[in-house]
Amino acid sequence: MQTETRQRHYLPATFDNRSIRILLVGCGGNGGQMLMGLASLDTALRAISSRSLDVTVVDDDIVTEANLGRQPFYRCDIGNSKARTLAERINLAHGLDWGAVHGRAPGAIGLEGIDLLISCVDTASARRALGTAIANSKAAPAYWMDLGNRASDGQFLIGCPSRADERSGRLSTVLEAFPELADERVADDDAPSCSVAEALERQSLFVNRVLASHALALLFDLLGRGSIGHAGAFLNLASGQVVPIPLPSVAPPNPRADQ
Repeated sequence: MQTETRQRHYLPATFDNRSIRILLVGCGGNGGQMLMGLASLDTALRAISSRSLDVTVVDDDIVTEANLGRQPFYRCDIGNSKARTLAERINLAHGLDWGAVHGRAPGAIGLEGIDLLISCVDTASARRALGTAIANSKAAPAYWMDLGNRASDGQFLIGCPSRADERSGRLSTVLEAFPELADERVADDDAPSCSVAEALERQSLFVNRVLASHALALLFDLLGRGSIGHAGAFLNLASGQVVPIPLPSVAPPNPRADQ
């Protein structure tokens, strides 16, 4: 009788000795925190490995007063592009040349040549649009990390969109792990907040920072140390619980298979 063993997922050797191209979709609550954390991750990778990050962020939103406090913007940023504002600030602080696109993905930017897609979007329809773009792409990203949250809980998950290699243990994407997101009959809930107080009624002040920190820690293990032992996690700030999402379990080889 075979028993399942939990495997570690290892970064492909094709990621060695080069810059890793990342497309970050969304520069709001989760996306803004992720972009700032990716700058720190780039610094760490340059110090401990032969890798670095080449990031492009895309978002069609502008900074409003309701974004202050929970998102990494200041009053002087109100009315400006979220993507361009934060990218320019990070480039100046870290000496980088990361790109910013004021528009909506995937229409505003292609996915060709991307190693890692990070989606920090508010709606299921936005995730479906990205999934369709990946399916129609000539070369799908090697990884797709998705972050999502509600008022005081959320989840992040990293998957492997490419089906070129269907070995057992391929990491499921967000649309595969949560098939309800692919249901076009489910209406989106993306009503905007008009004030800081209203925004805090809809989402906890630090839920995005906590969620992004856990997601960035997973990326550091994968890109900096070369492997991960889980594919993501569910977080609940109200209960203080963090529940890892396990990697796919695979059966060990049968020693009698060749006999």
